[in-house]
Amino acid sequence: MKVKLTRSQERVLNLLQQLSKAVSAQSIYSELRNSDRSVGLATVYRSLDTLKLQGLVRALTLSTGETVYSVMPTDKHHLNCLNCGKSEPIHSCPVHNLGAELNQTYDFKVFYHTLEFFGLCSQCQAELLAPKVS
Repeated sequence: MKVKLTRSQERVLNLLQQLSKAVSAQSIYSELRNSDRSVGLATVYRSLDTLKLQGLVRALTLSTGETVYSVMPTDKHHLNCLNCGKSEPIHSCPVHNLGAELNQTYDFKVFYHTLEFFGLCSQCQAELLAPKVS
């Protein structure tokens, strides 16, 4: 279902699509204010709330309490090594059908999901788990 956006919502969404990182509402306001697409700060917040409820924008509250916004990501899945920090993407989605099932069973609209596995990559396994010879 395609939703009609207001001009302000379109401006906020277009700016977020141009940015490569999540930003605060204040940053969005400043960016738009410095362009020819100026909108008020309260309008930025209202637009972000609406875009979030439509599944177009994701809000993430940081440990500092600040909320940052970004366009809705595609579903992402990774294997993360706890030793070296390597993150390997998983290219197939083992839970894709679960989202559709949750939509039906619970009448809950799933916009996106993440799936992260944590452990040791093969190189770190070889280095850390190999028997030590003295």
